[in-house]
This record gives sequence, structure tokens and C-alpha cells, in this order.
Amino acid sequence: MAPIDSLPRDLALEREVTRRRTFAIISHPDAGKTTLTEKLLLYSGLIGTAGMVKNRKGKAATSDWMGMEQERGISITSSAMQFEYKGHVVNVLDTPGHQDFSEDTYRTLTAADSAIMVLDASKGVEAQTRKLFAVCKLRGIPVLTFINKMDLPGRDPIDLMAEVEEALGIKASAYNWPVGTGREFKGVVDRIRGELFLFERAAARGAAKANEVRAPFPSDEARELLGDELYERTLSELELLDMAGNPFDVKEFLAGQVTPTFFGSALINFGVEPFYDAFLDLAPSPGPRVVELKGGGEEMLDPVTAPFSAYVFKIQANMDPRHRDCLAFVRICSGRFERQLVVRHERTGKDVRLSRPHSMVASERNTLDEAFPGDVVGLINPGSFQIGDTISVKGGFSHPPLPMFQPEVFARVSPKDTGKRKAFDKGLDQLTAEGLVQWLRSGDGYQSESLVAAVGRLQFEVLEYRLRNEYNVEARVEPMPYECSAWLQGDVKTFQLPTSARLAYDRYDRPVVLFPTTWAKGYAAQKNPEHTLADFA
Repeated sequence: MAPIDSLPRDLALEREVTRRRTFAIISHPDAGKTTLTEKLLLYSGLIGTAGMVKNRKGKAATSDWMGMEQERGISITSSAMQFEYKGHVVNVLDTPGHQDFSEDTYRTLTAADSAIMVLDASKGVEAQTRKLFAVCKLRGIPVLTFINKMDLPGRDPIDLMAEVEEALGIKASAYNWPVGTGREFKGVVDRIRGELFLFERAAARGAAKANEVRAPFPSDEARELLGDELYERTLSELELLDMAGNPFDVKEFLAGQVTPTFFGSALINFGVEPFYDAFLDLAPSPGPRVVELKGGGEEMLDPVTAPFSAYVFKIQANMDPRHRDCLAFVRICSGRFERQLVVRHERTGKDVRLSRPHSMVASERNTLDEAFPGDVVGLINPGSFQIGDTISVKGGFSHPPLPMFQPEVFARVSPKDTGKRKAFDKGLDQLTAEGLVQWLRSGDGYQSESLVAAVGRLQFEVLEYRLRNEYNVEARVEPMPYECSAWLQGDVKTFQLPTSARLAYDRYDRPVVLFPTTWAKGYAAQKNPEHTLADFA
């Protein structure tokens, strides 16, 4: 491969775009998402030994940076990582799988070109998976499915694929097939290439790559490796799939109509490398994106021919206690990014010099000199960037605004020590700017009362944790008796507010109505036909 500096500028940019794969991993809690992410780092050579999300010695997963994540062994915030894997540049957006995830998860999915959906072989499609898949479907993101934990007792693979189709409304096509299940799980058959992959455990708890043997399938060699009984059973299952299963079509996959389905065990590394190799072949590189023109109308932005543009999809403060700064994560959509690039900040109309860009692996940051479409870059944010901001060389357009989602849990929040009010306000302002929670101002006369809202209750625990550890403020969080909300569109003065509901205003001074039940919300909509109660803003 020719060095990039020896190629004409356009050809070099096109090659770099083609090499990139930017994807998110989605799953329900404990399906093995973070373990699968870490095994990609292992197979890429970025780390030499894979550890559990949190093992008995307290070793944390590579992608988890917050102390609370390392203590609990779960991913709470979305993290971004970049590394090379077999000639490709991989950008992984590792999203939280916990049921009480935040809007951060939704926004991160807007920065992905494809997604990997991880399912537990014993549980199938779970509630969190449905929510995250719905966002992927809404945005037309192609999804690959990895059915994990095949080495443990689980459900029949055919039943799992049928559930994917029924629950998610997408065709499932078995790209490979497990050879045995549970204790008998020995490997997979690649149906596209007609090849058997047999694995052996190489180290305790999958700390190193699994040893692998390959053979054509079907073949006498494969029969000898598997034994007659397992060989015949696998052959019979594959013949049934050939007759009754969904064929795989790349166009249907890219259109979000079919999900190629893979089987394996991330913990012991069975089927992981074949899955990631197939992912490189199937997943799309960064493509054109629609932008909204300043004078009205839309335009398609080509990643190669258009000048540099990007948008902010995530803001994170205090990732590294040594820096105590704030990073704005931007997804590059077009053109070549170079250090010291001067860009137009569309919201403010000002020119900004991007002098301190970083690439990220968890909390580790490295200064970079250039980046390309599909890459995620961390920019030092002194307070000038907000979620959804567009930056570009050309100016005159914005990437579509990122939606705010209807919060479902609410609380009053205040500092236990009133002498720390200033630090409390600073912390709450920064954390709401990140999208950790929504900060609401009371609309019924209690102007000094701070209300917070979130998609999931865990976010309140994260809020308390980060106020205490990053701002040295002990906070009092008092849950409120509301379970849903809506942005009020229409004249606030003429809106008939139910006695059980409450009016508030978000940080953009938009009216929000809090309801104790979904029934109360529906009743309010009926009583106010000239107003709209919107779930998104």
C-alpha cells in the first residue's frame, strides 16, 4: 500500500475514508458487549491481554473510564476508541447497556455508520435491546447481530433468530452457524465461504487468542475433526437453513432490512475473530450526510469531495482528574481535518482554531495531527461548544439537530452544604451540558428550586457520584412523583394544566409538562386539542 503522502490529496482522502469503519455496540445489560469490545482490542494488538470488565483483582475494562463504571463493572457513559485492525481504521462507540442509560446513548448512535447488536444466547431480545435497535431503525443504521455466550446453556439458535425477526421486525440471516451449543460448543461454520472454524481454549477466561483449526465444510476432514454425530447434526441444521432460512443480501443489509447473524462466545474468544473479519467486509465506510442550509433547504454532503465539516455529539468533563478540563467529541463527516485548522462555528458565527485535538481510548488521550471522515476527535472545550454544534471550513449549513428525548424520572436536587452552592451550580451546569441529566426550572413560582430529569434513574446516582468526586459537593436528590413528560407547543397561558401535573422550563426556556402517569398525559392532550405535547424536542 502506497504511503498516504505519496498519493494525490483527493485519492489519499478517498482511501482513508474507504478504510474506516465507525460503529456502535448495543445490547441489554450483561449480554457481553464490553467483553466483545475488549476482544476487538485484543485481536487488533492494541492490548496484549484481555481482562474481564471487572475481575476479582479489580481490573477494569479498557473502554470504561469513570470510577463508578470500574467499581460496578458496567458501562455508564459512551466512550470512543480508535485503532487499526487488519488494514482498517476502526472507530468504536461503546454505548452503555445498563437499563437506566441516558440520552448520551441515543446521541452517540447518530455518530455511527453501523451497529453491532449483542444478544445473550440464554435470554434473546431484551428490553434495552429493543430500545436501542429502535433508534438504529429510525436512523436506517445497518445492524449486525452477535449471539453471545454460546458456550453456556442457552436457547435453540433457530428460536433466537425467530425472536429477532418477531420482536424487532427485521429479517435475520445466519451468516455463520454454531457447531454444538453449551459445553459442546466447538466453533462455527462460515456459510458464505463453506468453512469450518474449530477453536480451543488458549488461556484462562479468554485472556489470549483462541487456537484455531480450519477445514472446508462439508468435507471428510471436517467429519474427522468433529466426529460423525456432531458432523451429521451440523450438516442437517445447515441443510434446513438453506431450505427455510433467509438468504443474505448486502443491499438489504445496508438498507436495514436484514441483519447478518453470527454466533460465538466473547469470553473464551470462540467465533470472535471470524465475526470481526466479516464485519470489516460488510459494514459500510462513512457515506454522504444530509445538512440543512442556512438559507433553507437541504444538501447532501459527500465525505470525500466536500470540505471539512463535523458536529458535536458528546461533551464530557473531567475524564482525567489530572486535566480537569472538558472535551467536546466531534464526528467528522467530510473532508480532511488537520491540526490548527480554522473553522466556522455555525451557531455563534465565529471562527475557531482547532489547536488541541485528541484521539481517545477510554481516558487515555493522544494529540493527533490529522483525521478523516468517520473519525471521532476530542476537542478541548472551554465552554464554546454545545451538543449538536456544527463546525466546518465552508460554513453556511448545519448538521440536523440532535433530538432531546422525553425524560421518565424526575427529582429535586440541592447541595447539602449551602456554602457550596457556587460549586454545585457549576457542576450541575457542566453535567447538564453533557446531557447526563436535563436541568429544569420550575414554572410555578419556585424559581430557586432545581429540578433534574433523566431517561433512567441510574443517571441520578451518576449525578451524585460526579458532583461528589469532581466538584466536592454532596448533593441531596429527592425523587418526584412523575413518570413521563412532554414539551408543550402552543400558548402556555391557554393550556389547561391538570392539577396532578407540573409546568417547568428546560435550559432553552421551552415549556415542559411533567405528568404522574401516561393516562394523565393522554387526558391533558384531549383537553387541549389546540396544543401539542411532543415527546422529542
